[in-house]
Amino acid sequence: QVQLVESGGGLVQPGGSLRLSCAASGSIFSINAMGWYRQAPGKERELVAMFASGGYPNSADSVKGRFTISRDDAKNTVYLQMNSLKPEDTAVYYCKAIINWADYWGQGTQVTVSS
Repeated sequence: QVQLVESGGGLVQPGGSLRLSCAASGSIFSINAMGWYRQAPGKERELVAMFASGGYPNSADSVKGRFTISRDDAKNTVYLQMNSLKPEDTAVYYCKAIINWADYWGQGTQVTVSS
């Protein structure tokens, strides 16, 4: 089975940085896209950034200039470098991938921005 394993979440001060990683494993024939969503308590899950295979990285306006999505195709891994973090960025961050023409979700990793 395909599995997404996330890491890198934690507690940081406002203005600090975190780097999230998401590695896909299993029987992988095709990765069409990998990226990140987040969900704060009581809020809907929202797109943060996505990187489609053969396409361009895209990110939400709220994180542009602060977050950078990148990928390592050889490792089937996508990263989210988060800089200048704000309390409003506090959420559970979920990796999402389209693999073998199906949607997969990671288990989520908590990011808390607080002084």
